[in-house]
Amino acid sequence: MNIWISNASNQPIYEQIYTQIKNAIISGEWKEGDALPSIRQLAKDLRISVITTKRAYEELERDGYIDTVAAKGCFVAEKNVEMLREEKLREIEEHMREILRLAPACGLREEELLEHFRVIVEEEKHQ
Repeated sequence: MNIWISNASNQPIYEQIYTQIKNAIISGEWKEGDALPSIRQLAKDLRISVITTKRAYEELERDGYIDTVAAKGCFVAEKNVEMLREEKLREIEEHMREILRLAPACGLREEELLEHFRVIVEEEKHQ
């Protein structure tokens, strides 16, 4: 997995790292027990401060996504990946309910909402 940092983003760099690693774990791209790059190596690769990378890793560990083993490094935690997926599905459902709440104010029907979603999906594929 490549981690990309955007200096133009409003999101702090440590959060960008946190989010990308968390999403890779939830999606299954990184499996339980997989080693993460060392804090120093990732900082060097991204040309950022070790402190920034360390903060991202600390938050990942705090939230249960990774484990740190002294003198060995950081690894994807043995966690119920299905539980993580369910958490993301609940978040998606909350956003969908918000869309349904807002749609009537714009006069949007179900089929129009679906068409808007399809357009967005196609746009994202081409970026």
